Amino acid sequence: MRSITLDLETTGLDPYQGHKIIEIGCVELYNNFPTGKVWQKYVNPKRNIPLEAYEIHGISDEFLIDKPFFSDIADELLAFIEESTLIIHNANFDLKFLNYEMEQINKKDLRGFKVIDTLALAKKLFPGMPANLDSLSRRYKVDLTKRKKHGALLDAEILADVYLEMQGGRQQGMQLKVKAEEESSNKIDLLPDDYSKKIYQLKEQEIRLHKEMLLRIKKSALEIKKF
Repeated sequence: MRSITLDLETTGLDPYQGHKIIEIGCVELYNNFPTGKVWQKYVNPKRNIPLEAYEIHGISDEFLIDKPFFSDIADELLAFIEESTLIIHNANFDLKFLNYEMEQINKKDLRGFKVIDTLALAKKLFPGMPANLDSLSRRYKVDLTKRKKHGALLDAEILADVYLEMQGGRQQGMQLKVKAEEESSNKIDLLPDDYSKKIYQLKEQEIRLHKEMLLRIKKSALEIKKF
């Protein structure tokens, strides 16, 4: 099963109030394990970034000035995530922005995708406990040392690790490895690597001695029968 962890950075909280996407990060999983394939783009929002947003992600107006618009990368994003399940932390937030942007350029929105919201999942697993990505990372001992600022690709990678742990991923992987090793060690090698079908040729003396032995056995058998 192919799935994609997805995260956004934005200029604010509501696309209907003029806020825009400035970064999209995606990480591919196959059967709930990262494949190493990722997709990431910075996006020119065609507007200024508020100070409070900049302090969270550290992405500046100057950095984004030469980056593509959302309309330039929409098809590439859709091609990467097609035929996959989307795994998003607080999915309502990200999907609201993505669907809004798609509608603005007359593209099909993401309402047809199957979505797993890890925020909702965390609230079911740990009722009454903090369920943000930082808290879940600490709970599952996912490394956060490289996360000085929020970043869409970085957060998608962290989310992949967290989701893997939520599914029992590392433990499951270790169990499969141990099982495979046990099965391998239990196999009986009927034919060793150095087995040979070489035919041994008897010498004339060996053939003569063998015949004499057979005659003695036959003679002894006749004497026993006569007795």
